[in-house]
Amino acid sequence: MSNNSKKYNNIKLAIGISKGIFSFILIFLFVWLGWSLRLENFLRNYFSNNYFILVIYTFIIGIVSSMLFFPINFYSEFILEHKYNLSNQTFFGWVWENIKEAFVGYVIGIPILLIFYFILNSFYSFWWLPFSVVMFLFSVLFARIVPVLILPLFYKVVPIDNENLKSKIIELCSSANMKVDNIYKFNMSKNTKKGNAAFTGLGKTKRILLSDTLLDNYTDDEVETVVAHELGHYKKKHIIKNIVIGTVFSFLSFYLMALLYESTIKWFGFNSILQISALPILVLWGSIVGLVLTPISNYFSRKFEYQADEYAVLATGKKETFIRTLEKLTEQNLGDKEPHPLVEWFFYSHPSIKKRISAIEKISS
Repeated sequence: MSNNSKKYNNIKLAIGISKGIFSFILIFLFVWLGWSLRLENFLRNYFSNNYFILVIYTFIIGIVSSMLFFPINFYSEFILEHKYNLSNQTFFGWVWENIKEAFVGYVIGIPILLIFYFILNSFYSFWWLPFSVVMFLFSVLFARIVPVLILPLFYKVVPIDNENLKSKIIELCSSANMKVDNIYKFNMSKNTKKGNAAFTGLGKTKRILLSDTLLDNYTDDEVETVVAHELGHYKKKHIIKNIVIGTVFSFLSFYLMALLYESTIKWFGFNSILQISALPILVLWGSIVGLVLTPISNYFSRKFEYQADEYAVLATGKKETFIRTLEKLTEQNLGDKEPHPLVEWFFYSHPSIKKRISAIEKISS
């Protein structure tokens, strides 16, 4: 199993890095070779409204990129998952899930795209400031609507029917001064054999979600420790801290992107940052800025995971149960127990299981 997990994770990592490099090169060539400008000029033969042209331009790029990346996505999301016995999807099930994802992506993405272009036209060089504020508001809105509007499009979400487990979790939440009306399960097994749990939503849409793959394969005590870990994030105010960190990173990212975008458009033969065919340059700089900020973001995330682990042990007093649960989850999800330190530092939002267990064993419960 260990050798399998190492191979599986190395393949996924290699594919992820390759896709990132390939995407960057394609976008660069698309602009550098003048294809972006040709596409914009072609669309201007038929349409005059800039906002409509932007939507059609983006849609065409989306369709073409989907076709180009279909083989590698099919391999990494379907073939590879079946090869390592992690997937329950049929081919048509996989296609349908991707269609739904694309639909949701366009429904959410197009309004954001149009707002962005309006702000760019209204504020020019200083677009990054109001757009950062807008994206913050959108992130809060999404946090509220995901559990009740978006998640049900992909999974059947119902209250759990295990009264013993439900009372354990409600008592756990009560001790953390968190009011929870119900605990929900979702049919993750329709797609994968992997297990997961999460706290989602804000305010009245706040929910504890447990996958059926978790509920069917773990004891009530084991599930309780998983929920306690998630509760640790709430108790330690990680949700608020992540919003603050995310907002700071968002403002910084958009500021740097705006600065670099405006200072480099002439390299590609453009004179105005408003030109639709120049906008992919902004995407290029966004990917570079994101690459630089990723390990910093992951550092904070791993730190929060250690704190949530500690809370789970202290809140439940079930150290050995929690360790056993983490080991089972790692096996079930085919996680790499001991990734290369550089890979973990850059890519991992969670510490490796080996480091987590070592830290847990030092906690005096």
